[in-house]
Amino acid sequence: MPAEVRPTLTIAIPCYNSADYMDHCVESMLTGAKDLEIIIVDDGSTKDDTGAKADEWARRHPDTIKVIHQENAGHGGAVNAGLAAATGHYFRVVDSDDWLDKDALGLLLTKLRGFVASASPTDLVVTNYVYEHVATGNRRPIRYRGPLPTNRQITWDHTRHFARGQNILMHAATYRTQVLRDAGLKLPEHTFYVDNIFVYVPLPLVKTLYYLPVDLYHYFIGRDDQSVNEPIMVSRLDQQMRITAVMVEAHKLPGDIPDRKLARYMENYLALIVAASSIFAVIKGDEEGLAMRRQMWEHIDSVDPDLRARLGRHGVVLGTNLAGPYGRRLSLIGYRLAQRLFHFN
Repeated sequence: MPAEVRPTLTIAIPCYNSADYMDHCVESMLTGAKDLEIIIVDDGSTKDDTGAKADEWARRHPDTIKVIHQENAGHGGAVNAGLAAATGHYFRVVDSDDWLDKDALGLLLTKLRGFVASASPTDLVVTNYVYEHVATGNRRPIRYRGPLPTNRQITWDHTRHFARGQNILMHAATYRTQVLRDAGLKLPEHTFYVDNIFVYVPLPLVKTLYYLPVDLYHYFIGRDDQSVNEPIMVSRLDQQMRITAVMVEAHKLPGDIPDRKLARYMENYLALIVAASSIFAVIKGDEEGLAMRRQMWEHIDSVDPDLRARLGRHGVVLGTNLAGPYGRRLSLIGYRLAQRLFHFN
């Protein structure tokens, strides 16, 4: 497709039995922009009329909305399908139970148009996201004013310290589509938590960033059937471990990461993923869970013994890997305290 007629931004919406809430998600993106492409991926929905709703949205907005119907491949498979079909210069993912702020989306599109017209388009645009907790009614925005200068194109050398909780998650990331394709990004199918791979693996190809300080993405959290609900995460510990393994294997840090600050950021991000895998193994509490944790560490050691040693000294990893029954009890106490303070899961 010629550059002049390509959409500025493609938004992929993975949908699986999403009929109860997908309308709000789609409606939140309809700003009237002519250069926005929305791809609804009906990932083998069978329990409701997700597919029919998707087709109706495409019928009403044929110039903006496309629909892909596919056999169930999980969240990763749905993102893969959206990326493969995307024609936009930039690409982002919005889950079907979340939504975007229309004014913020309009500002993002304006900024992206400028990048597309420039000789050096930015590789990764970062925006804020907001946790919307269904149980407590709390709203907690995640912003990046500390680590990222605002409203200017930067390199990793211009970044500052990312506090815990400030990792650039899928909710915050709008990638230049070619960066994702050059990274050969293909997410595991039938696996939850692939959003970490989506945002992590392409990072070494990101040479320029831009932080647009708007609260764009609203992340709905606290529903009982969500994949980030704690009992569900514990029951899917094998999938969490699979994600951890992919991220460990993605890059040998810091050797093959060209920028020192980027290598440090990626290692800290990986440490949080390792810590999450560890604490859910502790919560699972049986021999199977603890065996998975041992295998995780053995795998890290086989990939890079130096990385294993550095991760083992990382504060958050230390706190979730205390030895013995008493140590595991202390790890769990620390996790519960953090959970009350920050209202995650």
